[in-house]
Amino acid sequence: MSTETNTKTLQGTVVSDAMDKTVVVEVGRFVQHPKYKKFYTISKKYHAHDEENKYKIGDKVDIVETRPISKKKSFKVVYK
Repeated sequence: MSTETNTKTLQGTVVSDAMDKTVVVEVGRFVQHPKYKKFYTISKKYHAHDEENKYKIGDKVDIVETRPISKKKSFKVVYK
């Protein structure tokens, strides 16, 4: 993992592992509505590179931004 300050690191849950060497990770953000001040969760899904097909559905993972690996993959799973 690089030590650059502009690389994005996110934490999320694996929601799909059906593809080879790829997992889909859902990342949730807890935000406050600007006018009504209510807190709610926004979630987004990212395709991440998993070289060893190690992670399964429900696993908590960290993903880090990398160079584009394919059309949809710009993240890779950080191995702990």
